[in-house]
Amino acid sequence: MGRKRKGRDVSGWVLVDKPAGVTSTAVVNKLRWAFDAKKAGHAGTLDPEATGMLPVALGEATKTIAYLGDALKGYDFTARWGASTTTDDAEGEVLETSDTRPDEAAIRAALPRFIGDIRQVPPQFSAVKVDGERAYDLAREGEVMELAARDLHVDTLELVAVPDADHAELHFVCGSGGYVRAIARDLGAVLGCLGHVLRLRRTWVGPFDIEEAVTMDRIEALAKTPEIDALLRPVALGLSDLPELKTTEVGAARLRNGNPGQVLPGAVEYGDLAWASADGVPVAVGRYRAGELHPDRVFNL
Repeated sequence: MGRKRKGRDVSGWVLVDKPAGVTSTAVVNKLRWAFDAKKAGHAGTLDPEATGMLPVALGEATKTIAYLGDALKGYDFTARWGASTTTDDAEGEVLETSDTRPDEAAIRAALPRFIGDIRQVPPQFSAVKVDGERAYDLAREGEVMELAARDLHVDTLELVAVPDADHAELHFVCGSGGYVRAIARDLGAVLGCLGHVLRLRRTWVGPFDIEEAVTMDRIEALAKTPEIDALLRPVALGLSDLPELKTTEVGAARLRNGNPGQVLPGAVEYGDLAWASADGVPVAVGRYRAGELHPDRVFNL
């Protein structure tokens, strides 16, 4: 018999404004401790030196992380021209330098080739797996890898400002699996000046906006107190990209037991992925078939 997991059955999303210098995993662990939560996870890793929106799921909200996989994410970043680095950001060792600097017109002219459905090679220091190992672990050992290009949808890449000849400030919106560091690297290569990321801030992830995020200082100040639960956002936010179907009392009972349950008519077609709610509370996520939802995941809320 498995050991019972310690902690509270607390569920919901906490929108964190991640500071620089800490890993996403460290933030999740701190929140698990602060809320005394049994389960915690996050939607979309941020590099240690990156700041901004890190949605952290507690309890039953962790079951919705998978449905945010295709959510668009928004970033503001500063590219520094004139050098490529091992990590494609300012933390890495300089590999090569260039005296060339692009003007504003050249930068704007290069951006369209990075918009739409593109192919992107991840940075050497990334979480991509190579023969079962993380690329960043192999890179730390000095191994140089030929990583395969991956499909990426880029919704937006626009120039915000050119503060000086060495830097450009850009806004970037992409789908799952995108690396801002790779954009800076590849843009620098196209412009013939080399480049890497100097500063990176994520401003939103799907339905989660940085304006609603809380700082780690705020979380630590409320840690282990009843007041900290006021920071929780609804579990259903993680299902924002899926259609909602109301269920009956009998249907909810069946769904909670893992069985197909009756749902009321909605804007879905046969086989669509949707979530069922009872009084606004998520009951299950599954496929709609002939008046019933066939559950893939069930919520204990």
